[in-house]
Formats: sequence, structure tokens, C-alpha cells
Amino acid sequence: MDFLTLFLVYLCFVLVVTALLCLCSGRKDNFLTRSVNRASQVLSLVTPPQLQRVTRRVTHKTLHRLFHTRSCLFVVLHVALQAAVFGEYTWEVFGYCLELQFHLLLLLLPYVLLAGNVGCFLLCSRANPGVITKSNHASLVKVYAYDGVMFQRGIVCPTCTVEKPARSKHCSVCRTCVHRFDHHCVWLNNCVGSSNVGWFLLYLLSLTATATALAAVTSALLLRVLLLSSLMHSTYLDAQGQEHPVDIPFLVQHLFLTFPRIVFMLGFVILLTLVLGGYSSFSLYLAFTNQTTNEWCKSRRFGGSHHLSSQPHNRQLVYKNIYSKGIWRNLKEIFRPPTALERKKK
Repeated sequence: MDFLTLFLVYLCFVLVVTALLCLCSGRKDNFLTRSVNRASQVLSLVTPPQLQRVTRRVTHKTLHRLFHTRSCLFVVLHVALQAAVFGEYTWEVFGYCLELQFHLLLLLLPYVLLAGNVGCFLLCSRANPGVITKSNHASLVKVYAYDGVMFQRGIVCPTCTVEKPARSKHCSVCRTCVHRFDHHCVWLNNCVGSSNVGWFLLYLLSLTATATALAAVTSALLLRVLLLSSLMHSTYLDAQGQEHPVDIPFLVQHLFLTFPRIVFMLGFVILLTLVLGGYSSFSLYLAFTNQTTNEWCKSRRFGGSHHLSSQPHNRQLVYKNIYSKGIWRNLKEIFRPPTALERKKK
């Protein structure tokens, strides 16, 4: 198995793990849980009953602790990944770039973006996302109108025993109702709601920009090395002794043998840039249209229409987003959440 195959396997593994963590975040019935249950059913045919009970108990506790309770594990993993990437960047990439006379401001850009990202991370993770309590319930219930389809008046949260304001949802991880609930983020160990969704958007955009800057500087370094070595215009002999012009797979393998840690870091950062870029684009779309992740998922599940229990079954009500007020006002609402007094004036 050659280097490129191993490298592609590595990238696919990182992508699959990242996707699983995103899909399983804050969900009771997720893909990972269902997969583990199915695997347990298959293994139960050849596994002793005592071992099955122990394995099932340990697996259930582990999955529950990871995805259904507040834990600092993913925060620690988040910090460890950033430390590993920036450690490699500082230890090797930064030094090589200085030797090759890269502009100092370009080399310092990832650190500036990292400082902004850490600030947004702290503000978002430590902020109150908009927890609904009995003291603020009366004012929050007047902020948004009930659309009568996705959000209906009179629905009481069985856990918090308060009427749910429009656009709110009970978070099973934090065990509280959150106003304008977007989602629970395990990487922040906090919910994203009306009070911190603006910081979350800035955190996501700054993280994407940081990964992009790291990938750009590292790629520029490797490209400069190839240009200085004149390897791109050379030839090589294959296993049969035949001469071939240097191609891209040969160049990538040469770079890996010369700078293995830098190439693996670059592969991880490029993949991270693609994933974060897609998620940032989706988050911007939600911000422009004044939707939350929870509302977007529910609207897909409705399939464009929804029956109200109080309406005749032959009457279909088509879901429509009544909260969008135009791109500029939608963005303004993200960073300056409306109050009941503002709605009354309008």
C-alpha cells in the first residue's frame, strides 16, 4: 500500500469521525447509538450473557456521558487539537518560512485569528444562551409570535413546567428550556440560543478563517520548497527501471518523506477547512433567513406541510418562516436580540 492510499485513508478516517461527532451532538437517538445497538445484537449471538450485560452497561454509560450530559471532554479535545496544530506550525512551519523570507505579517495572521477565536469561544461557552426561568418567562413569551404550525400557544414543557415561548426548546443535555434554541454544541459544552448565537457565528467564522490561514501558509511553504528544489522538472525511475517525468503523486510522497509532520498537519487542516467552510456557509444561510438549526430540521421533517391537532384532517397548513425580516434586519437580530418592549413598539 503506497503513501497516497494511506494518506487518503487517514483523511477519510478524520472526516468520518468529525461527521459522527457532529451528528451525535446532543441527540438522544443518533446514528452512533443505533450502530452500537445493532453491533451488540450481532455480537450477542457469540458472546456469553454475563459479558453482554457488562459491555452493554459500559457502552450505554459511555455514550450517555459523551453526548447526553454536560462534559468538558470535547472542550479539552478542542483545545488539544488547536494546541497540536499550532505547536507544529510554530515549531516547524514558522521557522522554515522565516528562513525563506516570508512576510512576517502573513506568518502572524494565524495567531491573530487564533486570539479572536479563543475570545469568541470563551464568550460563547460561558454566556447564558437564553435560559427560560419563571422570572423572565413572562417577558420572553412576548418576544416572538406563535406561527401556529411549528410553534403553538399553550404547549407546556413537562420538565420546566412553563409554557414554551415561540422558537424555544427544552435541551435534554442542559435540562433547561432555551429561548430561540439553535442547538447544543458539545465543543462549547453549552447551548446556542438567543443570547450567544452572535458569538457562536463569530466563533465559527474565526475558526474557519484560522484553519484557512494555516492551510494557505503551509501550502505556500511546501510549494516554495518544490520551486527552489527544481524537482517539478525532473524525472525518476520506477521499479522496472523506466524513466518517467515527476507527477503530483511523486511530489506529494517526496514532501511527506521530507516533512512528514507538516504534510499530515496540512491534510488535517485542509479537511477541517472544508468541513468548517460548509458549516459556516450553512450557519450564514440560517442567519440571513432568520432560522435556527432546530427550526430548519423541523421544517424538513414537516415536508412542507403540517396538520394542527385542532384543525380538520383535510386541511393542510403549509409551514412558512414568519420571522424573516430581510437580510440586514435578520443579521441585526442575531447580534442584538429583540425584547418584548421592541416588539410592542413595532
